[in-house]
Amino acid sequence: MQPEYDVNMLITGMADDLQTKLNSLPKQELFMIGIHTGGVWVAQQLHQMLGLALPLGSLDISFYRDDFSRIGMNPQVKPSKLPAPAENKHIILVDDILHTGRTIRAAMNEIFDYGRPASILLAVLGERSGRELPIQADVVGTHIDLTSDQHVKLIGPDNLTLQISEL
Repeated sequence: MQPEYDVNMLITGMADDLQTKLNSLPKQELFMIGIHTGGVWVAQQLHQMLGLALPLGSLDISFYRDDFSRIGMNPQVKPSKLPAPAENKHIILVDDILHTGRTIRAAMNEIFDYGRPASILLAVLGERSGRELPIQADVVGTHIDLTSDQHVKLIGPDNLTLQISEL
């Protein structure tokens, strides 16, 4: 039996944690970016809850992955949209699930192509074991304990739910 996760409650908790961490930073310098696709869905809700001044950005990190040559072209590659340069901005990078850390590393590489940010704060809906890179989230909705043969995925964009399946 898999646990049930109330995604809306998790995102509300994340927004509260983010608000506390962001209080000392100027709102006009805060720039939220969601990683395609699940990270964008979570970021849309967080962006609205926090009332950030700059529009929400989105990244598709497909071309920045270190396993690109192994997995090949993603048939649903979307263009990244950053409505402002990242230079000297305090970036709030949002993803759905933090697992190995490779997606976050790829996202940071792409962000730096848009300028050098003042800082990057990582917010993830779910965090699971299996890190391959030394990347840690600053804000976590929930920690998910899975075996190596299980996978977790955010289903959306409407009525966001976390789905756990066997590989």
